[in-house]
Amino acid sequence: MESEKPGPEGPQGRSLGQGWHLGVRGSGEYSPPSAPAPWSLPRWRAYLAAAVLCYINLLNYMNWFIIAGVLLDVQKFFHISDSKAGLLQTVFIGCLLLSAPVFGYLGDRHSRKVTLSVGIILWSGAGLSSSFISPSHAWLFFLSRGVVGIGTASYSTIAPTVLGDLFVRDQRTCVLAIFYLFIPVGSGLGYVLGSAVAELSRNWRWALRITPCLEAVALILLLVLVPDPPRGAAEKQGVVALGGQRNSWWEDIRYLWRNKSFVWSTLGVTAMAFVTGALGFWIPKFLFEARVVHGLQLPCFQEPCSSQDSLIFGALTVGTGIIGVILGAKASSTYKKVNPRAEPLICASSLLAAAPCIYLALILAPTTLLGCYVFLALGELLLSCNWAVVADILLSVVVPRCRGTAEALQITVIHVLGDAGSPYLTGLISSALRAARPDSYLQRFLSLQQSFLCCVFAIALGGGCFLLTALYLERDQAQVGQPGTGTCDSKHVDSKAKESQSLLPGTASSREDP
Repeated sequence: MESEKPGPEGPQGRSLGQGWHLGVRGSGEYSPPSAPAPWSLPRWRAYLAAAVLCYINLLNYMNWFIIAGVLLDVQKFFHISDSKAGLLQTVFIGCLLLSAPVFGYLGDRHSRKVTLSVGIILWSGAGLSSSFISPSHAWLFFLSRGVVGIGTASYSTIAPTVLGDLFVRDQRTCVLAIFYLFIPVGSGLGYVLGSAVAELSRNWRWALRITPCLEAVALILLLVLVPDPPRGAAEKQGVVALGGQRNSWWEDIRYLWRNKSFVWSTLGVTAMAFVTGALGFWIPKFLFEARVVHGLQLPCFQEPCSSQDSLIFGALTVGTGIIGVILGAKASSTYKKVNPRAEPLICASSLLAAAPCIYLALILAPTTLLGCYVFLALGELLLSCNWAVVADILLSVVVPRCRGTAEALQITVIHVLGDAGSPYLTGLISSALRAARPDSYLQRFLSLQQSFLCCVFAIALGGGCFLLTALYLERDQAQVGQPGTGTCDSKHVDSKAKESQSLLPGTASSREDP
C-alpha cells in the first residue's frame, strides 16, 4: 500500500476504493481504468491562498457590523424606532440565510472561485449604492442591506470548504483559527471604521464608501492567487470528488440530518449566534445610554451622535476576539491529544462560563461602568473561543463532497433561529417595555437592559447542545473515513465493487484497502 502524506500540497499518490470505476470489456471481463492524476499545490501557494481568504473574511465581517457602529445616526437620518432598527439587521440576515442553501448547492457542484467572486461584487456594489439613498426612501436602504446579505452568504458558505480542501489535521485547525480570528477582528473594525469615519467626515454615509475600495483589491487577489481545489483533495479524495457519483441535494440533506454531531453542534452555535447577534447590534447603544444614566454623556437628539462607545466596544471585540480564538484553537489542539472529544467539550465549557459573565455585565451597568466593561470583555472572550473549533468540528464529521451544503445548512439554521431574529426581538421587547413605563432616559435604558436577559438563557442552552455533540463525535468522525459514506446508494456501490473485484484473478493478494 502506498504511503501518503496529507498536507497543503494536495494528494500525493492514488486513491483506490471509491476512486475505482470498473469497466466491462467486450469479452465480459472487468478491468479498472487508470486513475486520474492527483491534484497538488505547493505549500507556499496554499498559505498564500489562505492569507487572501482571511483578508476577505475581515472585509466580510466589517460589512456585517459597520451599520451597528453608526446605528444612532442611521436612526436619526431615516427616522426609525428601535424595533425598526432591529429589523434592519433582520433583513440582512434573512436574505443571507435564504441564499445560503443556493450557494452551498453551487459550491458543491460548480466553480467555487466564480461563486465567491459574484458574492464580493454583490455585497460591495450594494453597500456603496446604499450610501446615496435619501431619507425619504428608507425601504430602499433596508433592501440594499438584504442584497449585502446575499453577497455575504456566498463567502461565509464556501470559503471554509476551500480551506478544508487545502489543509488537514493540525494544519487545518491552525489555519481555521486564523481565518475565524477575523470574525471578531472584522466585527470590531466594523464598529471602529463606521464610527471613526462618521466622526471625521461628519457624515455617517462615508463609512459605506470606504470598504468598496478594499473589496475591489480583494476581488483581484481572489482571482489571481486563490485556487479551486477538488473536493476532498487534502484528504486524498480529490480523485473521488472528480469522478465519483454526485448526490442530489435532498440526499445530502438526509445524510446531514443523520449526522448527530453536525446537528447538535449546529444548534449549539445557533444559540451562540443568537447572543452575538443581539449584543453586537445593540451593545454600542446600550453603553451610550449607560453613560447618559451615569451623567457622563448628554443625550443625543440629532446626528451625528457620539461615537465613543462604538469605538470602545469595537476595540473590546477585536482584542477579546484575537485572544479568544487563539486560546480556543490552542486548547483544542492540546486537549485532543488526551481526549478525542475535546472540541465540543471546550465549546460547552466556554458557553457555560460566558452566561454568568454576560449576566453580570448587564446587571452592573447601572451601578458601575467599569464592572460592566470587565464582564462584557470576559463574556466576549469566552464566546470567541468557539469560532474556529466549531468549524473544525464540521469539517471533521462531514464528508468532503457535502461540506458546502453542510456549511450552507448550518448558516441557515444559525440565522433562522439565531441572529436573524435576535436584534429585532431585542428591540421589540425594549419598545414594549418602554411603552408601559414613564418616558425617561432611565426607563429607556432599563428597558433595553432587561430585553438582553434572554441572551443568558440562550448561552446556557448552547452549552448543553455541545455536551450532546460530544456523545456522537467519535462515531461520526470514524464514518467520514469509511468508503461510500454520505454518497447516494453507497451500500449498492460497495457491494457491486466487491462483486466485480471477486471476478478478477489475483484480487485477494493485490487489492488495497481504501
